[in-house]
Amino acid sequence: MSKIIVAVAMGGYSSEFEISLQSGKIVCGALDTQSYEVFPVHILKEGWFVPSENGQNILIDRSDFSFKIGDRKVRPDIVFNTIHGTPGEDGYMAAYWKLLGIPQTSTGFYQAALSFNKRDCLSVLDHFGIKAANSYYLNKGATIDTSEIVRTLGLPCFVKPNRAGSSFGISKVKDLDNLLPAIEAAFKEDREIIIETALVGTEVSVGVYKNGDEIVALPPTEIVSENDFFDYEAKYLGKSEEITPARISEEETEAVQTEAKKIYYLLNMTGITRSDFIIQDGIPYFIEINTTPGLSAESIVPKQVRETGMKLSDFFSLLIKQALTEK
Repeated sequence: MSKIIVAVAMGGYSSEFEISLQSGKIVCGALDTQSYEVFPVHILKEGWFVPSENGQNILIDRSDFSFKIGDRKVRPDIVFNTIHGTPGEDGYMAAYWKLLGIPQTSTGFYQAALSFNKRDCLSVLDHFGIKAANSYYLNKGATIDTSEIVRTLGLPCFVKPNRAGSSFGISKVKDLDNLLPAIEAAFKEDREIIIETALVGTEVSVGVYKNGDEIVALPPTEIVSENDFFDYEAKYLGKSEEITPARISEEETEAVQTEAKKIYYLLNMTGITRSDFIIQDGIPYFIEINTTPGLSAESIVPKQVRETGMKLSDFFSLLIKQALTEK
């Protein structure tokens, strides 16, 4: 039986590309080579290519996402998408692969674009009664009235780029004087920003995926940051403790898993997602959903998968089979 050709797409055009390369490397190393022929594909601003050991990168033909290995033309049967940020997490690559008829492991282009835009995603979920922090939105060039923002949201508050991940450009603001610098920092990452009331409680993250027709929630992870919040250092440079399963009650565990699965269902997701919440007074408040969550050694989803007793190789294989079935 011929092997399934898997292109593991990694990199991207955002500040997160190095983290994505780590995720892609983990996936390439974990996939079963008895079943799959695996090729790493770097999607970077400087080009799309299969890295080669001799340093001669093999360019991707963007007309059909193929590449040449010697005289052999290789066109993937499926793409395993590990690109964080644009263009892999915001729907651009999903739409491109859809047009080419190549199945891929993350969610569809519309769902990716919607969830990547925090403002739009929160607006949709609010309609279905999903609880979230109070928020305020600004577009670049808008008149900024810091006093009005504080009157609306109170302090402390979080200032975030509206369409970015991995905590780049996020600030926790505790006093009025620091609000404008935080807004300026967020605008360096995105032309749209979102400002939210800081919730007080336990931060947890829940991976969700589909197995056949069943939506499955992984064990929640509790995030305890050494820093003021779960920023880039806390996420990727070891400045946090991530405890799986989370030290929360059975009722809270069930509540946050139910909410994560409900969000997955409401947004019509596919593939693996990771939803972040703050549990305040026993109630999960939704923060955001990631449709290409980190899969590197330090990442949350692999820890949750291992907690269930499943091997990463089996889990990644399940995602591939699910994507091929849905096609």
